[in-house]
Amino acid sequence: MRYPIDFLSTFDKTLLFWLERFIKLKLTTLSNRNVKDKQAFNAIIQQLNKGVNSVEELKNLAKEARQAGLIGINTYINPLEKLYEQLTALGFASMKEIDEETIIDFLATYTSGLSDATKKNYRMAILSFFKYIDKQNEDDEGKSYIYRMELKNFAGLGGNKGQKLPTYMHDEEIQRFLNAIDETPFKEYAQAKNRLLIKLILYTGMRVSEALDIQIKDIVKEDGFYIFRISGKGNKQRIAMIKISYIQKEFEAWLKNKPNTALLFCSRTGKRLTQPYVSYIMDKILLYAGIRKEKNGAHMLRHTFATRLYQKNHDLILVQEALGHADLNTSRIYTHFDKERLKAATSVMDDFN
Repeated sequence: MRYPIDFLSTFDKTLLFWLERFIKLKLTTLSNRNVKDKQAFNAIIQQLNKGVNSVEELKNLAKEARQAGLIGINTYINPLEKLYEQLTALGFASMKEIDEETIIDFLATYTSGLSDATKKNYRMAILSFFKYIDKQNEDDEGKSYIYRMELKNFAGLGGNKGQKLPTYMHDEEIQRFLNAIDETPFKEYAQAKNRLLIKLILYTGMRVSEALDIQIKDIVKEDGFYIFRISGKGNKQRIAMIKISYIQKEFEAWLKNKPNTALLFCSRTGKRLTQPYVSYIMDKILLYAGIRKEKNGAHMLRHTFATRLYQKNHDLILVQEALGHADLNTSRIYTHFDKERLKAATSVMDDFN
């Protein structure tokens, strides 16, 4: 039987539902030749048919299956348990808000320091999970939501391709992009909102999900700056600051017309905006600016901010704090854009010329 992608009332419950069904599939398809206690194993399957109330309960059932003799279940349950913790901490409202960049961010954080073999297991487990959802979801009209996860470019997981540097805009492209933000036509009621949202991400480097979760009460005006209190990954709190002059026109225009909701950004009906909506805005602005990148999502704005921040300050700790990275090694990727430092390497053969 197939189910709608957002089958239950909340994101947490729906994600747990899909994990539960996927783990049940693995319990019934992995090699069971070493299972000795058939009765105990059958009881686990029956419990999954009834449903679980938490990811911890799901993990315990997988553990019992392993103790009964099932081989290979840990390869799936361990990565997916951590994925559940990560995704539920982001405050998503729909399964459709999960995208490949979100998963790559998760892998970068949770597989740091792990062996190549374990990284490959994480990638395999997550790809299997989303491929399962691709095949098993269907709405009342017979349409399915397809993720098409590939994860080809994650460090250590792309065969001989290796890790790719983050996609970002150069100075001339940034200027064109800023002009396009102000000039790209949008519907009148959404114009100030769309421009404010994209500028906020570009000027602060916050994640798309963080921007969409900002509430009016989280904003303070002080000494020429707007100060935003952000709930980042793992529900970690930090602040982001932006000069009032950068966004004042759009900010004030949007506040005059926005629905009376706690969220800063919302639809005409007051609902939280989605990541696909932000991608739509980005596509329009980039098209207007004549900019095409390997990855054109709003996450590219975060990489652009971080790259500029490091180039101007050469302070990796500042980059870590501004972006809300839990691990300094996650921020270290931006040192690859330090052209002034790399210029030193061009002099190594000067003695011979």
